[in-house]
Amino acid sequence: MKRTRILTALLAALAFISTGCGTSDYLESLTLTANGASAGSTYNLPGVDATLQLVVIANYHSGKNVIVTNDSTWTVVPVCCDQYKAQLPAYGPNSVPISKTGLMTAVVDMCTWTDAIVTTGSGSSATKAPANPPIWEYTGYYQTTATYRNFTSQPVGIGVGSQASINSPVGGCGPS
Repeated sequence: MKRTRILTALLAALAFISTGCGTSDYLESLTLTANGASAGSTYNLPGVDATLQLVVIANYHSGKNVIVTNDSTWTVVPVCCDQYKAQLPAYGPNSVPISKTGLMTAVVDMCTWTDAIVTTGSGSSATKAPANPPIWEYTGYYQTTATYRNFTSQPVGIGVGSQASINSPVGGCGPS
């Protein structure tokens, strides 16, 4: 009888302890967002010394979200060209640096946007000119990702409009 009680107590304790097994929280993914000038999900650094605050969010299995920007590392890859079709400067402290806190800054003069050319009229009276108001299109961008604990975020494209556009009738470069 005494053995049965001890066995029952041990089984009850084991059942109580094992209810927590398999429910530990773990990192599932990262989300990279940006707070600043945008047109939908397209981000822009509008002007010299313009900044864009990048935020990295760790998404856990339990549904908990934790900001981990200060503990993340950055990968930035230039994609194509500026408005003159020249290759974008490499990522670094002299182009579009990102601080430890996720603040991206436009340091170099460049424009990675062009104002779309629209046609008005038809036939022999058709004319082509930059859209007014501008319809901004990328010519190039910096593809940016964040890494935290061996997880990498989705890429975010960031244009730079720190130089006047060559074809915009209203000046500027890119959405502001």
